[in-house]
Amino acid sequence: MQPPVRQLWQRFQRVPGGRWLFSLALGRLAPYTGTISPRVDELREGYARVVMQDRRAVRNHLRSVHAVALLNLAEVTSGLALTYALPADARAILTGLTIDYLKKARGTLTAEATLEPPETSERQEYEFESRIRDEVGEVVAIARARWLVGPVA
Repeated sequence: MQPPVRQLWQRFQRVPGGRWLFSLALGRLAPYTGTISPRVDELREGYARVVMQDRRAVRNHLRSVHAVALLNLAEVTSGLALTYALPADARAILTGLTIDYLKKARGTLTAEATLEPPETSERQEYEFESRIRDEVGEVVAIARARWLVGPVA
């Protein structure tokens, strides 16, 4: 049996506008994540690429993307890469999240997470990195997310 995120992604890939529909569903399933309107561009085992548009709702008073919006983008990207690849009998919960802000974030932002997925549902903590780049490809932030993987209760 496949993880629910993988099933949903594969189901939506079969229809026109599937990525947009998946992203909309993601925002409804995780309402706080939905506040940044993430668009999932690519999702496969151990990899996720998620895009966030620069818009007033995610900006701060300095006319750049707010730090917490960047953190939210990094979290959802690492979480998708992980949960897509989890064994069917496993689940994950975020236990820590840190981020380094390297420069002001403006324009369309793309976050990527690449990870070596766990092979079992054995209870263990993993740390994964998400890198957020601006439109010209410069890294604006690097986040490290700690996820506790364990068996479905």
